[in-house]
Amino acid sequence: MPAFDITVGVAIVVIAVGTLAGTLGALLGVGGGVFLVPFLNAALGLPFNVASGVGLMTVIATSSVVSATGSERRPANLRLGMLLQIASSAGGLLGGIYVVRLPHHVLYIMFAIVTASIAIVVMSRLDRRNIILDNTADPGSFGGRYFEEESKQEVVYRTRNLPIALAVSLVGGSISGLLGIGGGILQVPALNAWCGVPLRVAAATSAVMIGVTAVASAPIYYARGDVVPVLAAAAVIGVLVGSRFGFWFADRARARWLKLLLAVVLAAVSVTYFSKAL
Repeated sequence: MPAFDITVGVAIVVIAVGTLAGTLGALLGVGGGVFLVPFLNAALGLPFNVASGVGLMTVIATSSVVSATGSERRPANLRLGMLLQIASSAGGLLGGIYVVRLPHHVLYIMFAIVTASIAIVVMSRLDRRNIILDNTADPGSFGGRYFEEESKQEVVYRTRNLPIALAVSLVGGSISGLLGIGGGILQVPALNAWCGVPLRVAAATSAVMIGVTAVASAPIYYARGDVVPVLAAAAVIGVLVGSRFGFWFADRARARWLKLLLAVVLAAVSVTYFSKAL
């Protein structure tokens, strides 16, 4: 790993950016890595594989906080999550193994295409909701029910297209292992757009899953020396603080604004990495 001068000022900046990343990651269920990795790579000049290694540490931290802090307003579907985790973890292991075999510009283009595609999917469903207002309806084997703040009542949802959800989880896990950004960047929009899962449930379920997915590839990054302990510690501190803010905002934000924020952030990240690849 190339030498990198880690000063107190750099550590403080990483904590601050980690706080922002943790806030957005917990708010949207995609993990802080999608915001932190571009900063570490583009702003601080870390190699992409090193930025990804640190990003994976923050994904694990975000997921741990979500798992330990339950809330009826963050209704994770654990049955669905455990099923999808099988495919997601397998993808994370594959991504962690093959990341060193891909040139950096290929990773940049992959990152940009993925984020741009997901932004388009999110925007196309900005005003669509996957809920059934009749709380006596049967949610099915992988559906569920929860109290929705916007409608002020208990709502029901049904999960459909499980093969698609499994395929997306496999690809999302691979992206997580390759880029260090957490598989939630694919899983949350896909579950919401194609599988009938409300955004809040998709985000909460993904937030629990992404930590296990990251664990599948994190040891590989660490063994290669791609995790800078001091930077990882600073980033995790920031993410742990930011996650608390993310929960507070998520409990109060409307689903439409969460989707819009997710799309805007993804589009900005996509433009950044398209410019780096060219």
